[in-house]
Amino acid sequence: MDLGFRGGFDFLGHHYARHAFDIVWANEINPEACATYRQNLGEHIVEGDIKDVAKGMPSYADVVIGGFPCQDISINGKMKGIDGHRSSLYTAIIEAVRHLRPKVFVAENVGGLMMKKHEYSRNKILEDFGALEYNVTCNPCLASDFDVPQTRERVFIVGTRRDMPPFAPPAPTTHGRPVTAQEAIGDLEDRSMDKVFSHVWSEAKVSGEQGNRHLVADRPGYTIRAECHGNIQFHYALPRRISMREAARIQSFPDNFRFVCGIRATERQIGNAVPPVLAWHVARAVEDVLRGGMSE
Repeated sequence: MDLGFRGGFDFLGHHYARHAFDIVWANEINPEACATYRQNLGEHIVEGDIKDVAKGMPSYADVVIGGFPCQDISINGKMKGIDGHRSSLYTAIIEAVRHLRPKVFVAENVGGLMMKKHEYSRNKILEDFGALEYNVTCNPCLASDFDVPQTRERVFIVGTRRDMPPFAPPAPTTHGRPVTAQEAIGDLEDRSMDKVFSHVWSEAKVSGEQGNRHLVADRPGYTIRAECHGNIQFHYALPRRISMREAARIQSFPDNFRFVCGIRATERQIGNAVPPVLAWHVARAVEDVLRGGMSE
């Protein structure tokens, strides 16, 4: 999400221009994810439990963004909703918004949040954010509608301070012609394993009821999961699972983004990510809110 909000990267021959945002503070609890973040985005990442490090936040920021863990809401998880230990961490974003009073906040989660089963969780989250005196919208997005070669559903809960213009979600860019898996990774078919480039793949065999899915060459990839070992998709043409770099392409990471860790940590980082290209479009819509507020 931070990469998308910063912008200034290339993906599949398209340049995603630099946005006006400077990232001044970020938090992550996982040491390996922090190492990858520092390599690509800067030293401003603070490693640790948000409950322990939140006191070190700046006194103000124009925008707060975050993704609260999705495992309790995902259809691949235990479906506990906000009663689950992980997804209840949305309250950390609420505390950040309460402390910083930004002009805009963005909270991201999986598309499963829109399911009937999670109606209570969704309404509670929206109610809690709304109680902060923000105008709050819930915006489902399909990544493949935004030139991301993946049918990944995400929800962006966006709040605008009441002295700011309303948020208008980004309009789809593909016009019914999504980027296919072959368009995204076809040039890597003949490339040998390359650890520096993260072009390495799991050799896990088909595993019972999961791990059987193959990419289809002429459609976008399926959702990349964080628990990839034994789950990550097989290549559409080659007798192997897709590599970490191929998974990163399907998530819309630029090729110069480096994952400075082993295959298991890399697959978690890729699977947990917001597609940078999708985040870029959300960031541009947030930028429109801020510029509108400046002109009033």
